[in-house]
Amino acid sequence: MQHQNFAAQDRSQLASVNHGSPATTASSNVNAYHQVAQQHAQSQPISAADRSAGRGYNPNTREANQDQRIANGLRSGQMTSGEAARADRTQANIDQQVHNDREANGGKLTGQERQQINSEQNSASRQIYDEKHNGNTVKPDAVDDREANQQQRTANGLRSGQMTSGEAARTNRNQAAVDQQVHNDRTANGGALNAQQKKQVNREQNQNSKQIYNEKHNNKTAKPAPKEPKK
Repeated sequence: MQHQNFAAQDRSQLASVNHGSPATTASSNVNAYHQVAQQHAQSQPISAADRSAGRGYNPNTREANQDQRIANGLRSGQMTSGEAARADRTQANIDQQVHNDREANGGKLTGQERQQINSEQNSASRQIYDEKHNGNTVKPDAVDDREANQQQRTANGLRSGQMTSGEAARTNRNQAAVDQQVHNDRTANGGALNAQQKKQVNREQNQNSKQIYNEKHNNKTAKPAPKEPKK
């Protein structure tokens, strides 16, 4: 029972924390894991928010978190427009898969589908991390901020339930196209957009902005993510 209690306090073993890939999958004996669990429990105590997330795992929440990370990367300059485009395309594919699976199953994901989606999001998460830590940085300007704002609005729509995964897939695909265009124009011009290119990108972002608004204000909604308990 003592070993069990220690294991129960090991935050790194929660599915909501390790997303299906625990650092310690097995130990040669109980005593070996007892030491590991002690160390983890001391450094990473389980919070009420962790337990809540583990009980009510919501794929839309994971999608929103990924979009949020892309937005943050653009704002900080850790992600270039080209890197954001790659991350957007990856996220759009996952969002579309969630939508298709739900459509095929009457609105829900099976346990196997949840595991598959979670595995793909783990890969996407590593991709975002690598893009933000590879040394490629930019000095954010109004164009990058606009890209970040669009990404943020998609994340907010997923969290509130105003956007479904299918709708988020469309917005991410559109945003990826604009981000890629910005990247290509900057590469061709030695790092900056000319006035005509800025106007073109702004028109396209205006169209994306209208699309996001329409997706968030139509009659299609999803169950919003559960609110984290107050600590």
